[in-house]
Amino acid sequence: MDAFSVLDAFRWNKDRSRERLAHPVAEVAIEAAWAGGLELLRFFRKELRVQTKGVANFVSEADLAAESAVVSAIRSRFPDHAVISEETHSDRADSEHLWIIDPLDGTNNYLHGMPHFAVSIGYYERGVGKVGVICNPAVGDWFVGAEGKGAWANGERSRVSSAKGLSDAMVSCGFYYDRGKMMQTTLDTLAELFRSDIHGMRRCGAAALDLAYLSCGWFDVFFEYRLSPWDYAAGGVLLREAGGTLTDCSGAELPLGRHSSVCATNGQLHDSMLGVVGPRWQQLRSEPRV
Repeated sequence: MDAFSVLDAFRWNKDRSRERLAHPVAEVAIEAAWAGGLELLRFFRKELRVQTKGVANFVSEADLAAESAVVSAIRSRFPDHAVISEETHSDRADSEHLWIIDPLDGTNNYLHGMPHFAVSIGYYERGVGKVGVICNPAVGDWFVGAEGKGAWANGERSRVSSAKGLSDAMVSCGFYYDRGKMMQTTLDTLAELFRSDIHGMRRCGAAALDLAYLSCGWFDVFFEYRLSPWDYAAGGVLLREAGGTLTDCSGAELPLGRHSSVCATNGQLHDSMLGVVGPRWQQLRSEPRV
């Protein structure tokens, strides 16, 4: 797909998403994601200035340009709303009107030229997710949802899968940047899941897209032992509207103001997954770094 056809698909699916959702705040979120996505396309597969935040954890000028475009689009309509974003904004998580943004989820993929990354925008009122928008500008995909309006993928209604057992499941997971105990625990968890005869495992490197795919029924389960609110805020809205379940690995509600473990499923598999990830999560919580 060349640059012109990518942009055409990106614009076409954006317009279809707006028409299907027909929600005033979602329209702002979609336009903000569009602005951020255009910035990511402008820098994609170009030489970039990159800073290192930790082991395999990077921020580039593309992240910052996309974040600026997203925040500007939101604040042009809602100047008093609070914003939490991965790179530069850290307003209060208990604000009445809160936008939670990841301008570039999948930075490592992006920096290696892989077309699997996303802009992720979640809007919350008094702690309740109202709107979620996730888009991948490299392939033109849009995943959108709003409270009571359902979840949509490129203009088509989304529903979670009907898998009833782990032996029916395609599992997605993420690895935190830690290369020690947390990574080993993730690998041990995957080994246990394979012993349950899962269909397979995918580690795609962009949690927002993992949750979006789960809301479409393309994955049945996703887990990661450490994520930040901007990784799951938008996906949480999509998953709820598509009929799925999202909690931490002990089954508790996810926080908006700090990192957490994540267990996401089609709902029918949630108890089974908590039985696998829960004990290991409890063990990890006793570690000083978690």
